[in-house]
Amino acid sequence: MKYNPRVNEDFAFFPGFANLHPYQPEETVQGALQLMYELEQYLCEIAGLYRATLTPAAGAHGELTGLMLIKAFQEDRGEGHRDEIVIPDSAHGTNPASAAMCGYKVVEVASNDRGGVCIDALQKVVGPQTAGLMLTNPNTLGLFEEDILAISEIVHAAGGLLYYDGANANAILGKCRPGDMGFDIVHFNLHKTFSTPHGGGGPGSGPIAVRESLVDFLPLPLVERCDSQGAAKCQTGSGESTEEFFLDYDRPKSIGKIKGFHGNFLVLVRAYAYIRSMGPEGLRQASEDAVLSANYLMRKLSAVYDLAYDRTCKHEFVLSAKQQKAQGVTAQDIAKRLLDYGMHAPTVYFPLIVEEALMIEPTETESKDRLDR
Repeated sequence: MKYNPRVNEDFAFFPGFANLHPYQPEETVQGALQLMYELEQYLCEIAGLYRATLTPAAGAHGELTGLMLIKAFQEDRGEGHRDEIVIPDSAHGTNPASAAMCGYKVVEVASNDRGGVCIDALQKVVGPQTAGLMLTNPNTLGLFEEDILAISEIVHAAGGLLYYDGANANAILGKCRPGDMGFDIVHFNLHKTFSTPHGGGGPGSGPIAVRESLVDFLPLPLVERCDSQGAAKCQTGSGESTEEFFLDYDRPKSIGKIKGFHGNFLVLVRAYAYIRSMGPEGLRQASEDAVLSANYLMRKLSAVYDLAYDRTCKHEFVLSAKQQKAQGVTAQDIAKRLLDYGMHAPTVYFPLIVEEALMIEPTETESKDRLDR
């Protein structure tokens, strides 16, 4: 469980936030609209991209939304024939599921011996049929894609777009930005990276940020500020402005609504409070501490377990319990026994490319004593 400060829960339960109703007139919810407007700006800065939608209800919902944007963008350019999404063999299971739901064919690309995307394999599968590549960086093995700029160049040269699965974004906050790596669309899990508890049945939130070329296709509505491009929409008959922020539905190329109302608002409040209280230096330290914890624990455990890829990891790492299985103890047995001792069990049997996989993510708040235990 990542750090979820109680004060952010307190903010989410301010009566002015908790008691809002989505059918209220815009002039009565200006504070909420301002929070959404500013949160979008923060997420775009962190992603290195231009605009964002806060509506998606979770990470997989953000994936589906992003893929719908890719399809709308390419159809608008007369390239609706692109019907394949390339996905690494180490990817989260939601990636191929989301691509299939959006009507795409899924093309798997193999990993190399260092746990990253194999460049030779990628070059063989991309072409005029490629709509895009879905990738998380660091990937599901907890490893940073060393060839990300080459990967970006290959996909873009083929006419495809790059989609960033932000499930592991908590490893790179303040260190690097997906937009600078070449990604065109980025989703964030606010319920994993920015304060709201991860798991427990929800709710979650999966905003996506995009490059300027994709803004016209973002779902309805977007929050706009009256002193920017939306000034004309904020005038009364007398010419006086009645409000500062408004919801813009006048967007003809939009993919439309993807969820009732405007997203899981109280999750947005927690994320806004977390980002404002942490600031750039705090977000960077959270990622640095998570990476430090993971590498410390990885080196201690590599003496007992097989290390799937022996290189510096990011926020998580993957061990193999194949030695233990040979002696009659499986990865599942190990995970269940850890629960007996009150320890959070690792993810088991994932990624699928590692035999008897144990994926361990200690997070940024674990003390050295607890890691040693």
